[in-house]
Amino acid sequence: MKEFDHILSEIQSVLQKVQPEAALKLISMLQSGRTVFLVGEGRSGFMAKSFAMRLHHLGVSVFVVGETITPSIKEGDVLIAVSGSGTSAAVLSAAKKSIEAKAEVWAVTANAESPLAQTANEILHVEAATRYRKEHESKSVQPLGSLFDQCCHIVFDAICLRYASELQVAHSEAFNRHTNL
Repeated sequence: MKEFDHILSEIQSVLQKVQPEAALKLISMLQSGRTVFLVGEGRSGFMAKSFAMRLHHLGVSVFVVGETITPSIKEGDVLIAVSGSGTSAAVLSAAKKSIEAKAEVWAVTANAESPLAQTANEILHVEAATRYRKEHESKSVQPLGSLFDQCCHIVFDAICLRYASELQVAHSEAFNRHTNL
């Protein structure tokens, strides 16, 4: 189907712009053993939860903001805030509270000039179309924020692949951390 080719072309165009240095810096942070929190709204929230699950499988101490068993963030912890627009109210609020608690904040966003990016200590810029279709975003024929979400998922998987490789986390070890109920 020509749609497959079109979607793959859009994804490839976005991924070529992701700065490897930022992804490697995020991997280095993950290797530090710090507790990691993830937050996002809507489909970006699904991408954040997906990343949290993969990090858990790799042995990272990780929580999703808003879940009933998530502890309070504290000094030295890390929040990874996912928002294509960088303006999602709950995500921005979590980032600001994390900064107040002296936690490190990473923004994963399509808008490097957004309020979230301005609040964050670090930015992983995924320059893809969101539902808002801002001028700085890459173009997409896909609905709403699909391109941003798809690219985040791939970027997060690539980060997990590199992290697992560097720490020599075997597939069997990750599989043993997978839900078995």
